[in-house]
Amino acid sequence: MNRNFFAGSYGGDNEKLQDGSRLECKICWYVYDPVEGDDYWQIPPGTPFSQLPDHWSCPNCDGKKQEFMVLQEDA
Repeated sequence: MNRNFFAGSYGGDNEKLQDGSRLECKICWYVYDPVEGDDYWQIPPGTPFSQLPDHWSCPNCDGKKQEFMVLQEDA
């Protein structure tokens, strides 16, 4: 199956990520920061986005994990 994603979308491709990568929900702009984890889903601090369970979704709007956008960090 071929799915089209916005440029910068995670799209399920862990190769786009580093352990410290932060990602933003394209619907509500919630930012998943691995340093903080996710209290709603009981994800402990230090958990990289690539290690989130497949069923994980945005804790604010239920947006799909695959549709999060990779944030470009300042150099």
